[in-house]
Amino acid sequence: MSRQIVEIETKTFVRFWLVILGIGLIIFLVVKASQALAIIGIAALLAIAIRPLALKVDQLIGKKTESRLASVLAYIIVLLVIAAVVAAIAPVIITEFAKFISAFPETVKNADLTALNDVAKSVGIENFSVQIVESIEDFSKSILSSFGTGVVSGISLLGGIIGKAAITLVLTLFFLLDGPALMESFWSKLGAKRTKNDLKEEKDPDVRATTEARVIVRKMSHVVSTFFAKQVTVAIMDGCFTAMSVLILSSIFGVGAHLAIPMGLITMVFYLIPMFGQVIGGGIVTLLLAFNNPLMAILWLAIYVIYAAIEVNGIAPKIQGNALNLRPVIILIAMIIGTYMFGLFGAIIAIPIAGCIKVLIEEYPTIRTIRA
Repeated sequence: MSRQIVEIETKTFVRFWLVILGIGLIIFLVVKASQALAIIGIAALLAIAIRPLALKVDQLIGKKTESRLASVLAYIIVLLVIAAVVAAIAPVIITEFAKFISAFPETVKNADLTALNDVAKSVGIENFSVQIVESIEDFSKSILSSFGTGVVSGISLLGGIIGKAAITLVLTLFFLLDGPALMESFWSKLGAKRTKNDLKEEKDPDVRATTEARVIVRKMSHVVSTFFAKQVTVAIMDGCFTAMSVLILSSIFGVGAHLAIPMGLITMVFYLIPMFGQVIGGGIVTLLLAFNNPLMAILWLAIYVIYAAIEVNGIAPKIQGNALNLRPVIILIAMIIGTYMFGLFGAIIAIPIAGCIKVLIEEYPTIRTIRA
């Protein structure tokens, strides 16, 4: 009798540690493959976000069902837009920053620093303004000279980022082309019906469960696509307002009108980051405008703050329609987690992921009823 008890306890002990080792192995493999899983997840989200555009393209070319040609055209449109935005923004930011760093010492040298010299002289510092100008000149030269070195040292890092981005974009295209067919085949093999209305006379609990799962996945996909579509719509409006306001102020203050479109693109891109994106984009535009005319920058910032208040409280809610219906604290928590996990892109995708989790929570009572 005692021997049998020992055998049972030994088996339980072995099973316990096998389970622990199995869980540890799974965690280890997930951590090792975290970058690959992140790329797959991001590509899937991008494919879901682009799919409504593909359906629009289908409507334009006169097809009622989704075609592979429409998916390719939608994908090319998105790539061209991204390339155009980067090509318009990057040179302006680099040029304006370099111009400001080069001209700043001369600006300080020409400024009237008599009062500052008098204050410095009272504490025993002679030629204080000259020392400031020399320090600024040395600092500017060091920044400009180290810029090329920084670019060279960052090539390997940039190469890694470009490599991951290329893999993500290629995978996104494959998801766009083969994703719908793969999902349809998957649900068909599980025996899932298309909608809940098809379950009126269905008594098989497995079919009911798989159909409910299919409906939940469809709702989650709709949440993701709706969020990105409406966020992009409001971002475009934000960018158009910035471009028009900068163009008008440029004509008033005699600043080059070439800044209008890049500044609009900056606010448009950063608006895609929920909650804080509008502040970051507005701050960058204000700084770049200040390099050319500080008074113009201050006036633009005042105008933009008024527009942002109208947009947040009036325009955006009407367009977005509170699609996700998430409380601000949930959005903030999701953004913090997303940012720490995947950086800037994580902040963007965190909100739709939180929306998907909300769908699961809402559908949980139905799932529980089916399982019962």
